[in-house]
Amino acid sequence: MEPTVNVNEVSRISTGTVVKGEISSSNDIRIDGTFEGKIKSKGRVVVGEKALIKGDIICANVDFWGTMEGNFYVKDTLSLKSSSKVKGDLHIKRLQVELDARFDGTCQMITESDFDRLAGAAPAAAPQKPAAAPQPQPVQPK
Repeated sequence: MEPTVNVNEVSRISTGTVVKGEISSSNDIRIDGTFEGKIKSKGRVVVGEKALIKGDIICANVDFWGTMEGNFYVKDTLSLKSSSKVKGDLHIKRLQVELDARFDGTCQMITESDFDRLAGAAPAAAPQKPAAAPQPQPVQPK
């Protein structure tokens, strides 16, 4: 039996909302809008059918119906629902996949200690672009 969750303890990004950056929460998170960056939760992350995620999700459990380009780091169970489309790598303890779920990437089964190590080493939400290479300077004849 799932524990009852107080609706006021769930962070929510609703349909039509666009957020860029990093979310870190000790509570559950539900996303139905667009999120670009890193999502970290000590609880469950629920991603709705119309949601678009570009970035990494690091959490205890995920129920995923939406579209994502990024990596999962899941301490326990990732559940890819029938409408899900994921392009990225999975680092998970358990995987549940419904028929018609789409996944393009690699899958690595991890332990809790692997999760702690990987979650701490996950790349930053918005990687900096490398500095432009110096342009060659014309050589003046002497």
